[in-house]
Amino acid sequence: MTAAGPAVFAVTRPDRLAPAQTLPLSLYVHVPWCVRKCPYCDFNSHALRDELPEAAYLDALSRDLEHALPEVWGRPVETVFIGGGTPSLLSPEAVDRLLTTVRTLLPLRPGAEITLEANPGTFELARFRGYREAGVNRLSLGIQSFDDRFLKALGRIHDGREAHAAISGALALFERVNLDLMYALPGQTPADLARDLAAALGHAPQHLSCYHLTLEPNTAFAAAPPVLPDDDAAATMQDQVEAALAEAGYQHYETSAYARPGLACRHNLNYWQFGDYLGIGAGAHSKLSFPDRVVRQARPKHPKDYLAWAGSGRPPEDLRVLGRDDLKFEFMMNALRLNAGFDDGLFMERTGLPLQSVAEPLREAQAKGLLEHDGPRLRPSEQGRRFLNDLLQMFLE
Repeated sequence: MTAAGPAVFAVTRPDRLAPAQTLPLSLYVHVPWCVRKCPYCDFNSHALRDELPEAAYLDALSRDLEHALPEVWGRPVETVFIGGGTPSLLSPEAVDRLLTTVRTLLPLRPGAEITLEANPGTFELARFRGYREAGVNRLSLGIQSFDDRFLKALGRIHDGREAHAAISGALALFERVNLDLMYALPGQTPADLARDLAAALGHAPQHLSCYHLTLEPNTAFAAAPPVLPDDDAAATMQDQVEAALAEAGYQHYETSAYARPGLACRHNLNYWQFGDYLGIGAGAHSKLSFPDRVVRQARPKHPKDYLAWAGSGRPPEDLRVLGRDDLKFEFMMNALRLNAGFDDGLFMERTGLPLQSVAEPLREAQAKGLLEHDGPRLRPSEQGRRFLNDLLQMFLE
């Protein structure tokens, strides 16, 4: 991808794609700035050096959305997710302007799920109330831990006291709240994790996302790796998370996601079920279906490049064609993250390809005990969930 424009990837013509109008459509909005870059983070985020260019960025988002309208014309939007970076750096007035633009330009479904990611270190009750009044109905808080030792090791800008205050304030204001937690942290023991889980469950949030800390390329942790629990200890901690949340009544519905019954994240479910999504903002990705093709797009990553591109009015560039095998793998890479798997008809609906096109890897996965086939439903076995990468490798051709 060049700074001149977003990359676009087209998939070769599928056999029988469902009409685009019948596929669920989500909107993702990326806010690329944060107060400080965390050492484990490989997302497209940039530490804010000067004043947030809020007005200029909102102008760019509006132009970006306007330019994209022909690609999604008339399609209702089911969910909106404002992610980052740290979207809670935006003022409530900015979020209100953004969502007003979305409602003006797109047919937003009544009762659409509208999520905003927030850093507990930016919590102010009046600020969060402003987000709710702007239309946000789901808040996702990046807690990671309640223990000040681990928060410091992770480079977070909040402490345990601020984490508790942010959660209490969020639960008083929003219909649904997600808490992000991490485990297998530097020096963490099962007893430490038990305290974090008890602290989170004490608030009874509607949703929890629990992530194993991994060392990603091009991060500060990759350059200077901390000492982490070994693989066996990390696997034990994963079992500990699953057991504690199951006992508390949460359903483990996706690799890292747990929810009260009926309160799964609708936006992320659309990703995992290979629905469509339009991404606007610096580095945002899209996946859009048309009668004869499926396209992927990526906006310029650096905020300065994105602002320049959005102001230029230039269309997407750098077209390249992907083969059918890539489409098969991408579907499986998403759908097999779901513990319940998928109905076999969804594969053809979302890819335009017959399930027979992946018959051989399906048979192999079943023979190895990684996949279960129950009537029309295909789902990863318990072993398949544990060794998801091994399962997915079978669909790479």
